[in-house]
Amino acid sequence: MRFARLVFMVAGILGLLILLPGFFTIDMVGRQFPPAVTHPDFYYGFLCVAVAWQIAFLVIATDPARYRPLMPAAMLEKFPYVAMLLILFLRGQLAFPQLTAVAIDGTLGILFVAAYLKTRE
Repeated sequence: MRFARLVFMVAGILGLLILLPGFFTIDMVGRQFPPAVTHPDFYYGFLCVAVAWQIAFLVIATDPARYRPLMPAAMLEKFPYVAMLLILFLRGQLAFPQLTAVAIDGTLGILFVAAYLKTRE
């Protein structure tokens, strides 16, 4: 249980540390990875949904056995995003520095699977 608690706590805190500055850096994102963001509704919408998931990870961390049914949904938050980033990179639509999310989210996704398996009843 301790492993699952730690995994989801670290995931939630790390995610908040990475995502929250995004609410104040939309122009910088456009400069670092052109073109500029032309649909701020999608940009901020993504951030809002992603932050909500970080809160869900922190909730799961409070009682992994109780919230175990949410763990597959948490995995779905990670693995399709990783796959999509890899596809975009292979198609030349994503810069190499943007692939850091693949390493972080892919690792967390694998740890979520391990946490799910370790909290089996």
